[in-house]
Amino acid sequence: MNDILPQSVTKPMDFKNGCANGLSHRWIGGQYCAIMTPYGIVGCGIYDLQTAGEFGQAIAIAKGTPQRPLVDPEDLLDSKIVGLTPKAEQAGIRIGMLGNEAVEMMLQASK
Repeated sequence: MNDILPQSVTKPMDFKNGCANGLSHRWIGGQYCAIMTPYGIVGCGIYDLQTAGEFGQAIAIAKGTPQRPLVDPEDLLDSKIVGLTPKAEQAGIRIGMLGNEAVEMMLQASK
């Protein structure tokens, strides 16, 4: 039996337009991270945009690589957005912008 528990970390992150929650979840063979704002989430590629879009959620995702996985929320800041839901697009988020920019736009949209 393996006694290693999965790990979850939540921490506050300060931005120009406000504060968000940084999340990191790890288990044997996998991980994901996200930055949660009052408006929506900037996260890694584990999020399903179609389902989130059906529920009217604002999600913008960045994608890591096996050589450079997105593990901690800070990893999202300099990563390019590769997908988003219509609600995230309504906040001005675009494919190709950096995760930091997407978080700032979500924080602005929540005001």
